[in-house]
Amino acid sequence: MNARWLTVSAAAALMLGTVQVAQADLDLAKKSGCLACHAVDKKVVGPAWGDVAAKYKGDAGAKATLVEKVKKGGKGNWTDVTGGVPMPPYSPRVSDADIETLVDFVLSL
Repeated sequence: MNARWLTVSAAAALMLGTVQVAQADLDLAKKSGCLACHAVDKKVVGPAWGDVAAKYKGDAGAKATLVEKVKKGGKGNWTDVTGGVPMPPYSPRVSDADIETLVDFVLSL
């Protein structure tokens, strides 16, 4: 019984930690200006981040590709969603470390 309670407690702590990390990542996205064009679960100007995660699931090079896209901006990958609106470059306004954190968050969805 005690072992089961510890397992449930550990799972709850892990979930709470995950929620706190996700909130910190969303706060970083807001501070960085990402939420002006993106949302986790719906298209705004750019694609929903859940859709981005699904598109790149299983792609070993996805992180590097998306980090460069966020740093330099670009267009063409989501034209059917954006209507051709390009993604502006976010480097150097957003630090490389923060860009990597944001990409990791998006790919974790």
